[in-house]
Amino acid sequence: MMQTQQTSTKQDILQFLLKGGQGTALQLAESLDVSPQAIRRHLKDLEGEGLIQYRSVQAGMGRPQHIYELTSLGRDRFPNRYGDFAVSFLDTLAETVGREQVITILQKQWERKATDYRRLVGAGSLQERVIKLVELRRAEGYMAECYPVESVDVEIVEMGDRDVKGDRFVLMEHNCAISNVAETFPSVCGNELEMFAAVLPDCTVERTHWIIDGEHRCGYLIIARKEVRQRIL
Repeated sequence: MMQTQQTSTKQDILQFLLKGGQGTALQLAESLDVSPQAIRRHLKDLEGEGLIQYRSVQAGMGRPQHIYELTSLGRDRFPNRYGDFAVSFLDTLAETVGREQVITILQKQWERKATDYRRLVGAGSLQERVIKLVELRRAEGYMAECYPVESVDVEIVEMGDRDVKGDRFVLMEHNCAISNVAETFPSVCGNELEMFAAVLPDCTVERTHWIIDGEHRCGYLIIARKEVRQRIL
């Protein structure tokens, strides 16, 4: 009975992180009505199984807070065969019309999505548009979130020899809804980056993190173009 209860709690934790994208031990304890001590034991077990991971965020003067999220292995615990079907379909299409033609078709699809996104995002402030873009991506399963640059790690916003001022945001996606397709046709990742740039035409958009490169999330740095200037050396 105890083993069944523990399994159920661990599954509840995975479902919470799948739906919310991330969470702290305290948030999980409150949501699942389980003691923080028990939640931390379950989190340690799940981390050991490679199903979850955490990042530390400094909150005030106290100890860093652990923010938990699913790994790719954790996401795979939930049934999803759509990616397999999509890859199989594209492979069949490539055999029929050629791989280069499939890549061209995928690019056209992303251009069409960019047009739809731009219409739905609207013409508000950059912050309003980025928030709306995050909402659209979440609805498609990307577990997206955004931060002003000031609230994220320096390594995320390192701009080399450029001086950055003004509106800046980091868009993070902790789940890739098309990861299976991206592994077989990595060109879609470039199409996605171009799509973000088309949706936010007054901004530069640069990739900071990439799941395909083995990282646990995809990240994009968004900067209002009028606020980006070359540093005089």
